[in-house]
Amino acid sequence: MSTRADDLIDRRRLRRKLTFWRVIAFLVIALALAGSLRWLFAERLATATAHIAQVRIEGTITEDDELLERLDRIRESGAVKGVILTVDSPGGTTAGGEAVFEEIRRLAEEKPVVAQVGTLAASAGYMIASAADHIVARQSSIVGSIGVIVQIPNVAGLMENVGVTVEEVKSSPLKAEPSPFNATTEEERAMLRAMVLDSYDWFIGLVTDRRPLSRGEVTELADGSVFTGRQALDRKLVDALGGVREAKEWLVERGVDENLEIVEWKADTSGGSLFFSQAAAAWLAQLFGLPQQGGILSFLGAERIFLDGLLSVWQPEMTHLPD
Repeated sequence: MSTRADDLIDRRRLRRKLTFWRVIAFLVIALALAGSLRWLFAERLATATAHIAQVRIEGTITEDDELLERLDRIRESGAVKGVILTVDSPGGTTAGGEAVFEEIRRLAEEKPVVAQVGTLAASAGYMIASAADHIVARQSSIVGSIGVIVQIPNVAGLMENVGVTVEEVKSSPLKAEPSPFNATTEEERAMLRAMVLDSYDWFIGLVTDRRPLSRGEVTELADGSVFTGRQALDRKLVDALGGVREAKEWLVERGVDENLEIVEWKADTSGGSLFFSQAAAAWLAQLFGLPQQGGILSFLGAERIFLDGLLSVWQPEMTHLPD
């Protein structure tokens, strides 16, 4: 009889434990769901009421459909009364910079837009900043590097060392040239130089239209040089020194209510696989102690290797990795 009574007691204890852990699991799920809903609705509520939109444009610039769509949504939103573009980029593809530039100009036709330069706004990064109606930079920001470049790796020596050759049949001498599999000829260099100079001329014209400078003054500055924020102010490449506070003050001067909150419109990181989502990339960067903006490739300085086409990018030589 005692054994049976002990069994009943053990079962009751087990049931109590199961009930306890079921309640705990339910509470955890409920809290997680409540937190997610609160975050979701708080973000939607913030963008539904009148506010100043902030958009961060960071890292290497490419043709980014998500960013273009986000800027278009901001343009169409009646709740957005002004826009702060926070730019921190060494540049990227010329076509990518052009696409973002044009979308910002569309936005600026309907709402006041100010660019706030962080650490760096060079090449296509500066191109994007110049699309704003006003540019604010830190005193120690890096600004400029107006120009265009095209780079072709030459792996002919490596292939010769490993005993690999490439055979090709093509319709004309310049088809698919220049190629990484052979040395660049003078004819190929002339073709590339014509492309680079044409895009360079377009870039100079763009800056001339957007800044209080003559074409001759822009051409003097467009030798690839970079400047501090203080130097850029002297050269009229930026309009003021400061940060987000000063950027908002300019918007207020343009009639935006000073009591409006600044709300960041973030990139949509939902969807995608674990290996390709932005959220996963940020998590991996944090795990290994790397910068979350720009990712691992940017940290290693290797991101530019995978850029195709004409580039407007500041590329200082990397002599060592940070400690």
